[in-house]
Amino acid sequence: MKIGIFTVLYNEKPLEEVAKYVSSLGYEMVELPAWPGNNHLDIGKILKGDTSAKKMLRRYSLEISALNNALPGQMVLGPLDESTDEWAPSKNPQEKIKFGMEQMKKAAQAASELEVPVVNGFVGSSVWDKWYIFPPKNEQMYERGWQVFAERWGKILDHFKRYGVKFALEVHPTQIAYNIETAERALKELDYREEFGFNFDPSHLIWQLIDPVIFIKKFGKQIYHTHAKDAELQEDEVRRSGVIPTGSWMRPDRGFRFRVPGWGNVNWRRFITALVSVGYDYVLSFEHEDPVMSREDGCEKAIHYLKPLIIKKPLNQVWW
Repeated sequence: MKIGIFTVLYNEKPLEEVAKYVSSLGYEMVELPAWPGNNHLDIGKILKGDTSAKKMLRRYSLEISALNNALPGQMVLGPLDESTDEWAPSKNPQEKIKFGMEQMKKAAQAASELEVPVVNGFVGSSVWDKWYIFPPKNEQMYERGWQVFAERWGKILDHFKRYGVKFALEVHPTQIAYNIETAERALKELDYREEFGFNFDPSHLIWQLIDPVIFIKKFGKQIYHTHAKDAELQEDEVRRSGVIPTGSWMRPDRGFRFRVPGWGNVNWRRFITALVSVGYDYVLSFEHEDPVMSREDGCEKAIHYLKPLIIKKPLNQVWW
């Protein structure tokens, strides 16, 4: 298992500058943003044969763990209101859907050109606000949302299959699959096709009081990528703020907040042990969204904490 990093936290810097820095800290892989407007990877150039980014990264002993195309993926199902206007060339909902689906298909092709096995991202949800079944009609509307999910993403996954690339959904708030039950439903609606699995981030289960290890043991073979991000339920604040607070991430009085690995409630020894036990041997990709510490503190502390925990080689046969 290798330790990687999602480079978008330094999106304002040239990719080579970021590569030099994270390589010096000991990171072995990079997860690259792929949505339009990011500064680290241009899908259009990749599809025209430009693989210079991959060659540059090799000079710093870095491999690409995944392309991340979360923003276009969100628009496949929505929301399609003004909250996603800045992510698309049109404010028209139907144009957003079309744009999102096209961008996801292009990401699959680009990943294939770069010999990257997986594209991470979101699927969105046309019925996220219907998860709570009141008014009672919400329950029927929510069920119809799954039909829309299967139809649109089935077409996208046909493209992924064509290029031999996997799509890894980050189970996450505002996705139609946000917990264990809905993750299972997503697999079922897509007939458990091999192209669809998960980019597993334990922090998004902590906020729901779900044990991440249960997810790993249930979906081990469908976990194609992992995010290394911690989450904290502040004992003194959660009694007042709860586990679903709103407002700025910088609020120090939130009951829940994301943290750098080792600074929250994820039991990383149990987490890594569970991954090894189900046969996962790919990457832990650090994603920095900690509102307490700087990016530099986060990058340094994450790898210093995680590196000693990596099981380099699992035991395949008892020796005693």
